[in-house]
Amino acid sequence: MNRQVQRMVALDVLRGLTIVLMIIVNNPGSWSHIYAPLRHASWHGCTPTDLVFPFFMFIVGTAMWYSFKKQPPGTAMPVRVIRRMVLIFALGLFLNAFPFTNFQFSTLRIMGVLQRIALGYGLASFIVLFTRIRWNYVIAAALLAGYWGILYLFGGDQPLSPEGNAVRYFDLLVLGENHLYRGFGVPFDPEGLLSTLPATVNILFGFFAGRIVDRNQDKRMAAGKLAGWGVAGVVTGLLWNPLFPINKPLWSSSYVLYTSGLAAILLSILIWIIDIKGKQKWAHPLLVFGMNPLFIFMLAGIWADLLGLIRVGASTGEQITLKTFIYRELLVPWTGNLNGSLLFALHFALLFWIVGFILYRKKIFIKI
Repeated sequence: MNRQVQRMVALDVLRGLTIVLMIIVNNPGSWSHIYAPLRHASWHGCTPTDLVFPFFMFIVGTAMWYSFKKQPPGTAMPVRVIRRMVLIFALGLFLNAFPFTNFQFSTLRIMGVLQRIALGYGLASFIVLFTRIRWNYVIAAALLAGYWGILYLFGGDQPLSPEGNAVRYFDLLVLGENHLYRGFGVPFDPEGLLSTLPATVNILFGFFAGRIVDRNQDKRMAAGKLAGWGVAGVVTGLLWNPLFPINKPLWSSSYVLYTSGLAAILLSILIWIIDIKGKQKWAHPLLVFGMNPLFIFMLAGIWADLLGLIRVGASTGEQITLKTFIYRELLVPWTGNLNGSLLFALHFALLFWIVGFILYRKKIFIKI
């Protein structure tokens, strides 16, 4: 029992690290002043920021292994999966609609981070619940290869461009132009429906990682196998990159392999440090985020919206948002634009660490 708890500590640490990075990269003081590693790649390519979301998908899969192994077979588990999938998707829609000022469903963005997690979790769950493990690997490979083929067969003259990709065409057909993200200059959703298929494979790879760790009693061997598979994933993703570029908005198959490989390597390092070397104290602050991850992520999103809604008086006499006040009036004067923007993001993360710490100390764990 102790061994299983320790293994889950490594997972919770990785989950906590991922959540704090999600909060930091989503909440700069100014989108015009961001350090390069905290920016997404403009299209092809991968920055440290582009690792955060696929890492979380990988962690969802690893946690699935430990969760599902405790559940007896039967019809109850699929019902739980559907219920959780619907709940997470609904919470994502809530975040997209919040704070409901001038709300119109006709222009509501349907997809988003939580929606992708929900659909990926649901699809991956049914794959592992209703097929044998060897078929899990086959399905994962088929999804990656099939997605590559779909983009090239059903895309336009430039099938990997923001305007001409099959992901965009599919979402336009199913969801409609008014329900898509517009941050790329055209209606295109980086968390679209079609690209959720390869994102599901990040969850499956996480599930496979959980199986490797759990089924190897020798923790050194488990960490070694995980690292080996991780290196194989990174190398394969890089080799595929010239033909199918690593691309987060399209969630390309090479991106899945590359990011899942890095997530596996990082998890193996954490297992080595926490389980094998027994060094856990340094990781306790990350556990605070890791124990209530989706709740903290949601709360941070709500607070970010409120900061952009509440208006206060500035030194110039004008009315500005509370976010602008904190950034421009309190941070920029003594740190500058770039460092002020970073400090704003760090203060944001600290605020929700305090919230998470209170929940952690009171042993309140909110499952979503």
